[in-house]
Amino acid sequence: MLNIENATVVRGGKVILDNLSLSIADGEHIAIIGPNGSGKSTLIKLITRELYPLAGAGQNPVVELFGRDRWDVFELRSQLGILSADLHKSFTDDEGLEPLDVVLSGFFASKGVAGHQKVTSEMIDAARRAVTLAGADHLMAKLMHEMSTGEARRVLIARTLVAGPRAVILDEPTAGLDIASRRHFLHSIRSLTHHNKTLILVTHHVEEIIPEIDRIVLMKDGLIFKDGKKADVLSSRNLSELFNEPIELRESGGFYSAEIELLASDRIADLD
Repeated sequence: MLNIENATVVRGGKVILDNLSLSIADGEHIAIIGPNGSGKSTLIKLITRELYPLAGAGQNPVVELFGRDRWDVFELRSQLGILSADLHKSFTDDEGLEPLDVVLSGFFASKGVAGHQKVTSEMIDAARRAVTLAGADHLMAKLMHEMSTGEARRVLIARTLVAGPRAVILDEPTAGLDIASRRHFLHSIRSLTHHNKTLILVTHHVEEIIPEIDRIVLMKDGLIFKDGKKADVLSSRNLSELFNEPIELRESGGFYSAEIELLASDRIADLD
């Protein structure tokens, strides 16, 4: 699905990705984890062609998606279903957006459906199927700006799936969700793994790693810090090195949680 070789991205004179190489197979389920500023979002923008790697001066980067290094951006985005907190904000800030139009806009990589865009009956049928798969049927009578964060996120899952993408990219997908909404959202995400799609989860929360994800990539300072099977990579030691904090990782029922260990220097002295 993805092959990146020797990609360096520089923004504002600062190296954000440093000679990065990464391959992801079709149908693979992978989580990319790292602290803020590690280069995760830049990596996603590299994949979606919002950014390009540095070329020339000895740089010979490769960025291939589905075996091709040249894409029309709109054609590529029909192959990639993308859900992010930024996307959520763009669809809920404006009043008057109807959820079915939002879902249909996934066919056009646009915000809503414009008058010149031809919506077919097949597209409408596909949109309704995606809405049902995302568990959003009961939300179709609401406008997007009237929905809770969790409700709007369900509609955007449907938008992500409507065009039948070969890969789904989730960039910090539970940002802004409460505990219950996050649980429902992760349940919806688990269902995606049974449809032979590549799933790429980008996060800094190990709680979002669903059991079906079997590969972990840890990013730090624009580099791949660790990459491998979940059982080998996801550990207290690796997370402690990644976040520069003493982290204790726990696993229960295929899900993970992490806590920063309280050091003696962190304790508040008894002033009495």
